[in-house]
Amino acid sequence: MYRGNPHCGGQGVYSRHLTRELTALGHHVEVYSGQPWPELDDPVRLNEVASLDLYRRENPFRVPWPHEFRSGADLREFGIMCAAGFPEPLTFSLRARQMLQQRMGDFDLVHDNQCLGNGLLGMMRDGWPMIHTLHHPITVDRDLELEHATNPFRKLTLKRWYGFLNMQMRVARQLPRHLTVSQNSKTDISAQMGVDPETLHIVHVGVDQEQFRPLPGVARVPGRLMTTASADVPLKGLNYLIEALAKVRVERPDAHLVVIGRTRHKSATPALIDRLGLTGAIKFVSGVSDQRIVELYAEAELAVVPSLYEGFSLPAIEAMACGTPVVATTGGALPEVVGRHGESGFLVPTADPSALASQILTALADESLRARVGEAGRRRVLDRFTWRRTAQGTAEHYYLELEADAKRRHDATAGK
Repeated sequence: MYRGNPHCGGQGVYSRHLTRELTALGHHVEVYSGQPWPELDDPVRLNEVASLDLYRRENPFRVPWPHEFRSGADLREFGIMCAAGFPEPLTFSLRARQMLQQRMGDFDLVHDNQCLGNGLLGMMRDGWPMIHTLHHPITVDRDLELEHATNPFRKLTLKRWYGFLNMQMRVARQLPRHLTVSQNSKTDISAQMGVDPETLHIVHVGVDQEQFRPLPGVARVPGRLMTTASADVPLKGLNYLIEALAKVRVERPDAHLVVIGRTRHKSATPALIDRLGLTGAIKFVSGVSDQRIVELYAEAELAVVPSLYEGFSLPAIEAMACGTPVVATTGGALPEVVGRHGESGFLVPTADPSALASQILTALADESLRARVGEAGRRRVLDRFTWRRTAQGTAEHYYLELEADAKRRHDATAGK
């Protein structure tokens, strides 16, 4: 994976839990990752694929010292950033290929986690059997950000930033097997990225049901809503939830929101909060442990997922595993994840603060409804969405791809 942040985005979370469960099934797994480094569980080994780390939180878009440039990949990484592009998928794939060339024969298969850089095609030429996880089409992120761009210069810089998508789509079309996380993602990846649907296979992601669990000894805080917004971008729909909260507080002045995440630099969110008079009603929390997040779920009367689109939604199943009822939009795969409205969760249209406020008020007013839906949500997660199931489904596709790769090699040899 080209970046392994364990708290922001899904790549680090996915890789940590998947590799732990694959190891528990008896497989040997090593992770190659760029910065920020992931958190991994023993005995999974981390191989650091060091980049220039141009987007580190404490110094984003930094200018490296001359002595830091040691390869052509370094020069390309800095040059693409200076041209307002995002270089990491490309440059990580080139570095990872070079490192893996030193270990031919050590592994049976390479599993790429949404990098799709040109170096992957080189790895295939080197002889590596390969499988790839494509969580959802990043074209959705690009299109939504462009739609919400406020001026021509912003649109231009966004187009430059998302320039890596052309490479990813080209590479994806040439890889033999992809895993994706929902039927919705499969449909959208095929339609928007031109990937052959026959190469796309659904393996749901999961939750650590031992970690994310109900805490009966923790009391619910009246009016407490909780949401996770690891990325303060239009895709996550946070501003619609903030507008909905303002409407909810007309009838429920005790309603308030805890956001797991932080606002990005120059975000318009703080101004919106101030304009709606919600400064004291919204709290942002970041850098907390998983255990504290579980406690926050236990304190919340409702968890809300206001996203405009989700390829799956780890926050939704984490809340459901904790027995906290979820109000989610119908964006992307959320109906697949949450289940039937009024049974294992609540569903409302996307980008509709009034509908969101109405459903929140209905749920806040009925404690027995919340308890029933929360219990059903946890049962749904335990039945469908655990990391052990994810690992079992993934390993099955490893074997299928190894068989297919052997057949392709045999056919190619026979053809000669």
